[in-house]
Amino acid sequence: MSDSAREEHTTAFEPSSYPMCQSVVADPENYTDLDQPRQRPHQAATDDWTVQVSPPDAVSRRIARWPGMAVEIVQASRRGRIDYHFCAPVHMLVVHDRDVRHDGSADIEGLPKSTLQDCSRKLVLVPAGHRYHDWHEPRTLSRLVFIYFDPGRLAVIPELELWSSSLAPRLFFEDGVLLETALKLATLIESGSDQRFYAQALGVVLAHELLNTGRYAAQPQAGGGLAAWQRRKALAYIEEHLAESISLEALAELVGLSACYFCRVFSQSLGMPPQRYQLSRRIERAKALLAKHAASVTDVGLTVGYHDASAFCTAFRRITGLTPTAYRRNLG
Repeated sequence: MSDSAREEHTTAFEPSSYPMCQSVVADPENYTDLDQPRQRPHQAATDDWTVQVSPPDAVSRRIARWPGMAVEIVQASRRGRIDYHFCAPVHMLVVHDRDVRHDGSADIEGLPKSTLQDCSRKLVLVPAGHRYHDWHEPRTLSRLVFIYFDPGRLAVIPELELWSSSLAPRLFFEDGVLLETALKLATLIESGSDQRFYAQALGVVLAHELLNTGRYAAQPQAGGGLAAWQRRKALAYIEEHLAESISLEALAELVGLSACYFCRVFSQSLGMPPQRYQLSRRIERAKALLAKHAASVTDVGLTVGYHDASAFCTAFRRITGLTPTAYRRNLG
């Protein structure tokens, strides 16, 4: 690192440079055009882009910057509607550390809106150039962490040169590794300790993790249906919770879609709606268990989610044409 770059880095990450600052965005009723995002008077580089909050006195803000990245911790200081706007030539990861809402909605250009109320521990990814708007009335005073990545400045790391074309928008998704790294970075900044090089290293780690988890397209495939990553995630969730009652809303939120739209594109991808797919997977699992001859029919039914033996037999016969006992007998 050159002396000039080190000087910029050190200055930006000194504890004294953590001001509690306020946004300067206008009232949301008079602010609708996100095609030309507003800048603060001192903005000159993409490092200075931050989310716009209205009303500005509804939150307290703490920010730290270094070349290629910035981390901002935003905490609600009172109840009432809060609007967040963002559209910039940098990528933004939003960490909803604590966020339970009475009402609200969030949307990213290219994705359906979400009205999820308990957003705690959820993540949002806004790629560079995408318009983002989130408004909500908090049930509890929210705490959000906004992490900004400048793809131009980070392109000195060869693997990150793909960012501009590979990242896709994602709304309220879960990723334990990303969450842990992001919160560790926020805690380090809040501590006020002079560990700027450790923070920069964490930022690079976070960038790589984000690249690996966010490179899949969020839109349906050209022929209709779920994107590849959405299909994998939805099917894996169904397999992991096969014996449980899975709501359509839970599956839809998992892949960042509305319940109605998710049901339609899931059917296009799998040839059947989610509930029927789960039923078919239950019966396939039951077949495998029956073939082992180690468990009773009742136990097999319980294993795949049927607490009533009669209901299990009815469902199994409807799919296979045989009762579980007859199916096992036919296996010889």
